Order: sequence, then structure tokens, then C-alpha cells
Amino acid sequence: MHTREFSEDGLHILAIEGEIDLARSPELREVLHAHAKARRPVLVLDFAGVSYVDSSGLATLIEYVRKAQPYGGRFALVNVNERVQTIFDLVRLGEFLSIYPTLVEARVALLAPPGA
Repeated sequence: MHTREFSEDGLHILAIEGEIDLARSPELREVLHAHAKARRPVLVLDFAGVSYVDSSGLATLIEYVRKAQPYGGRFALVNVNERVQTIFDLVRLGEFLSIYPTLVEARVALLAPPGA
């Protein structure tokens, strides 16, 4: 798994490539914990390069969302491929995580004023 971070038009984006499995989820956990500690107001994970996520990867994502909630951190996934989306659908994670087809759609949703 490789990650690349950048900011674009008000969003902080973490692009991930590879598999998020038991061997790699601790690495992702460290990165996400750093964002939670920094109280990142908006974080988007770009999953365009993610080919697989196992239960440890799912737990890592849920853990970040829970850490971000107390300070109102907003979080979303974008560019999730069909295989990974099927995994999210099987465990009904789409009900807990915001998932958008594109970065543009995520930007509109995450940067909209509350109640808009």
C-alpha cells in the first residue's frame, strides 16, 4: 500500500494505492490517527488505486470516523471500484461512510454550508 497526500480546493486528500489488509492497515491507521490528532476538518480518501479491503481495513476506516466525530471532522471516500464497493455493500458500510463517485461530488457535499 502506498499513500500520497495533497490539498485541492479546500479538501485534504489522501490517495491510496494497493490493498488495505491485515499487513497494511496498521500503516493506514497511523496516517489516519495523525489526521485525527491534527483535527483535520475535511478528509477525503481517494480509493481509485485500492484493489481490496479486508475486515482490518474496514475497522481502520470506522475507527477514524469515530475519532473525527467529536471535533466535527467530515470524511468521505471517492473513486471506489466495483470490487471494493461490493465489500462495503456486504457489510452495509455505505450507511456509515460517505462514498461519492468523484472528487467533484465529494467536494460539493463536504464543503456545503450546514443545512444547505
